[in-house]
Amino acid sequence: MGKKRVLVGYGVDIDAIAGWLGSYKGEDSTSDISRGYFAGTIGVERLLKMFDKYDMKATWFIPGHSLETFPEQCAMIRDKGHEIGLHGYSHENPVDMSLEQQREILDYTYKMITKFCNGKPPRGAVAPWWEVSKEATELYLSYGIEYDHSMSHHDCQAYYLRTGDEWTKIDYSQPAKTWMHPLKAGNQTGMVEIPANWYLDDLPPMMFMKKVPNSHGWVDTRSVEALWRDHFDYFYREYDEFIFPMTIHPDVSGHPHVLLMHERLIEYINQHEGVEWVTMVEMVDEFKKREKPADGAMLPATPEDVAKKLGVA
Repeated sequence: MGKKRVLVGYGVDIDAIAGWLGSYKGEDSTSDISRGYFAGTIGVERLLKMFDKYDMKATWFIPGHSLETFPEQCAMIRDKGHEIGLHGYSHENPVDMSLEQQREILDYTYKMITKFCNGKPPRGAVAPWWEVSKEATELYLSYGIEYDHSMSHHDCQAYYLRTGDEWTKIDYSQPAKTWMHPLKAGNQTGMVEIPANWYLDDLPPMMFMKKVPNSHGWVDTRSVEALWRDHFDYFYREYDEFIFPMTIHPDVSGHPHVLLMHERLIEYINQHEGVEWVTMVEMVDEFKKREKPADGAMLPATPEDVAKKLGVA
């Protein structure tokens, strides 16, 4: 076993009320909206307290709706030195939107977060519901976004994204030869991917949604904890260097039984040599020092080009 270098971090998606508007099918339920209110207030505050306890900085991906609805709690996140990234406006599904709608939301939320962070623009983004549209990567690049946390080509290593992959869906009404084609790889970019992983996400097993078919909500946290530990243990055994990004939501992890799970998990991970708790942009910066984009890759727009786009040059 070589010397270990393990970058561990939490990505916190403040879906809150926005989640019920855009993904969780509770937009007509005053009860579900109240659950979103809990997430944006009590849930956020409890997670901030936990991060303070362990002297950790996390990356918070904040929908525009959550930023405008819970400005006090979001200011607490900012003022404590956590990273803030993009996460749509109302947790809307990018795949269902036109390019113009996607651009409108990105423009609005990019400007909002930049202003909120005292002129510091967001460097990373998460697609709501981890649904990445075919236009998303190039759109993010045009705003200088350096990394995404929505894709799953790997599970414990950062990598540079492609855009424009093409594949052929099965059409049983046509001869088989018309759809027997392999994936056609798209173009390399300079956007870094910090892998998303449904198995390291608190929401699928532990959040109850009345109208979502695969909703759970009552999975024992110790089962989830064991699954997350197994991921960490395998990576630690097999790799001398890896990243371990976990995705959580105050909607779920703001509740007592899940907070206690995180405390146990943090203390377990901290028993290992070579572990450092970092933000996702710190994972990106370390990766960029080691790996360069392919020749000819589409790169994020420069700050100067973005300023011109936004009319503030």
